[in-house]
Amino acid sequence: MPRAYVGLGSNVGDREQMLWRAIHMLAFDPEVDVAAVSSIRETDPVGFVDQPPFLNAAVAVETELGPQALLELLLSVERELGRTREGPRFGPRTIDLDLLLYGDEVVDEPGLTVPHPRLHERRFALEPLAELDPDLVVPGAGPVQALLAGLQ
Repeated sequence: MPRAYVGLGSNVGDREQMLWRAIHMLAFDPEVDVAAVSSIRETDPVGFVDQPPFLNAAVAVETELGPQALLELLLSVERELGRTREGPRFGPRTIDLDLLLYGDEVVDEPGLTVPHPRLHERRFALEPLAELDPDLVVPGAGPVQALLAGLQ
């Protein structure tokens, strides 16, 4: 089965509980196997900075779902957990699930770009990926470790 990586973030309400609820929802989906979960880390907001800090993590999942179907599942989990798209872009949110990587595939479709288009510049996403797989390579961008080193 393909291995995909999903980034998780929350900065509204009980942030840690929200991350764990999302992880459990993914784990209980019959078409997804959560293979590994990174540690949870607190990070400063990026982009829209006038908001509370985030808790971020990542999960490695194995699934037969294609990239678009997996994205639809992630959006469904967000909706079930009360995520709305109101307010400023990159603003506060109860939960954010991003499809960061899907195997070694490169996808560029309306509404879906994999690898995530800003992954290479986001420490809060790269660090959990490096924890899950230190040898992970981002297609078209290089090893996660090298990308992290370039941010220092």
